[in-house]
Amino acid sequence: MTAAARQARHGATLGLVFGTVLLGGAVLGAWGGTVPGAPPRRAASVDAAGPAPEVAGLSPLQAERLVADGGDRWAAYYSPQEYAEFTQGLDGEYLGVGVFVYRADDGSTLVSALPPGSPAAAAGIAVGDRLLAVDDAPVDRLPVTEVVARLRGHSDQRDAGGRSAGPGSPVRLTLRRGGGAAREVTLRRTVLAAQDVAVDHPAPGVLWITARAFTTGVGARIAAAVRGAPERGMVLDLRGNSGGLVAEAVATASAFLDGGPVASYQVGGQVRQLAAASGGDPRTPLVVLVDGGTMSAAELLAGALQDRCRAVLVGSRTFGKGTVQQPSRLADGSVLELTVGRWFTPAGRSPDGTGLLPDVPVTDPAAADALALRVLSGLGSAGAKP
Repeated sequence: MTAAARQARHGATLGLVFGTVLLGGAVLGAWGGTVPGAPPRRAASVDAAGPAPEVAGLSPLQAERLVADGGDRWAAYYSPQEYAEFTQGLDGEYLGVGVFVYRADDGSTLVSALPPGSPAAAAGIAVGDRLLAVDDAPVDRLPVTEVVARLRGHSDQRDAGGRSAGPGSPVRLTLRRGGGAAREVTLRRTVLAAQDVAVDHPAPGVLWITARAFTTGVGARIAAAVRGAPERGMVLDLRGNSGGLVAEAVATASAFLDGGPVASYQVGGQVRQLAAASGGDPRTPLVVLVDGGTMSAAELLAGALQDRCRAVLVGSRTFGKGTVQQPSRLADGSVLELTVGRWFTPAGRSPDGTGLLPDVPVTDPAAADALALRVLSGLGSAGAKP
């Protein structure tokens, strides 16, 4: 498998990961559509799950062949360095250029956010710009995870000059703004501080929470914001959120629910339940924004709030990742990830391959924010949802 193909597969496979570490309350997942971060605390190690018996004796070459030939869309093999780079994002930093993207309904890739001070922001890239290519490779209709993998690169990836894709390495973006001509921008990757939760008050009595990824501490930060929520209503923006730590998604659900089911997952013929803690806010009107970049653990949360009639989903169809992967560490320290099951919403739905449909579809992504506020206003005038 070529380095480019491995890079794309790696970016696409990092999503919702369940191992036996789930029972300890920390599940290591990952991300793609946006690049997350967390306070300095390492997530549960893949070693906690231990190697699966059927893969324990595999060599790195055999593991790579299994990924390439096994027919498992979400299978992935990571060298020790690659896995360290991926999990680094859970500790509050990530390597990149500061471009947050989402996939529109027509398959195009649009810029959704730009961290202040990032290389992308300094280069004049703007929210709403269409990303056409990364290093001359077209990105239209690619999963968001693959696009981000190309933007970030890996330390074992080399450019034409033999340079590694680490800090300072160049990446060339082709973009178009509106109906203008395509333009090229060359940026250099750097280590950026992640900004995974943002809180705003766009209108009197309205709390707007943006969760870009579910990394360590996100659930607590969202719960703290909700505890001081105004009476009028709340918007939870999950657009471009491609998942992360399942425990954090459940903790976030607990901020909006007073106990009860969040999801179930099936592994090895056994079905296990994930439940919200008691004491959340089940009454303040809530709108959840979703799009094609909402995937994995973010879909788990959105599906729970939708099934429990706790929120109105506004936006477009979500990504559609409802499978469960288990990581196993091989003898040389590399990691093999294989699909071992599926997860389901409280009503028993699986979003795998189909995604979740919003209650209120958005035809114009640029109008989604305003529509969310209109829907929220309607919920407030009709009374809080049960």
